[in-house]
Amino acid sequence: MQIDLNCDCGESYGRWELGDDAVMFRYVSSANVACGAHAGDPDVMRQTVRQAKAAGVSVGAHPGFPDLLGFGRRVVQMSPDEVFNSVLTQIGALYAIAKVEGVTLAHVKAHGALYNYAAVNPPIAQAIADATAAFDKRLIFVALAGSPLVAAGQKAGLHVAQEAFADRAYEADGSLRNRKLAGAMIEDNALALAQVIRMVTEGYTLSHNEQRVTIQADTICLHGDTPGAAARAQFLRNGLEHAGIAIKVLSEK
Repeated sequence: MQIDLNCDCGESYGRWELGDDAVMFRYVSSANVACGAHAGDPDVMRQTVRQAKAAGVSVGAHPGFPDLLGFGRRVVQMSPDEVFNSVLTQIGALYAIAKVEGVTLAHVKAHGALYNYAAVNPPIAQAIADATAAFDKRLIFVALAGSPLVAAGQKAGLHVAQEAFADRAYEADGSLRNRKLAGAMIEDNALALAQVIRMVTEGYTLSHNEQRVTIQADTICLHGDTPGAAARAQFLRNGLEHAGIAIKVLSEK
């Protein structure tokens, strides 16, 4: 049994530092690198790609709403065409840096509010998937498990990897619990590990109110900007391997 373990990263900006990517890369297998819209800048993007390459971590683009002030966690009213163009541009920006560094982009995963909005808005989900496919159909499309993003990626002719979360609580309908609500983040490492093992080995998790939620997971996400993220990544990797679950990048699954 195996799973990909990914993290959102490259989210510093200028003199503002967020997360400890170099340490996270010791434990994860895939990196979702911010592309300058919700976070990141050219210097941070290039440094992050270099660090991921040195650690043997697969690199993917992490496009978000153009909202640096809100860290991409606020919905920006954009048409599907505008989302398509924004996502295409962000993938292209990271691709240019990755190419110079001798790194092949492996996947695309939308960030924050764009990801969650697309998970309940099929036209936006399709715009993200279509932009990814227009850029390169070989890119793996990372989608919230069971959401319209999955169907959008399949319709665009992409290989879809369904994603679940180690450090986020779920609602009974399979959506992620809103960060503004109590209990949205799982900060206890043991609880996070238990959730991941249950999803990987048994195909379900429990919602915040203890209802069973079916989850098909190809990749598990950890947020690099949360307190204790690096220690949580180490704890999860060690725990998964101890449970007989190998950590493999999506391209090897």
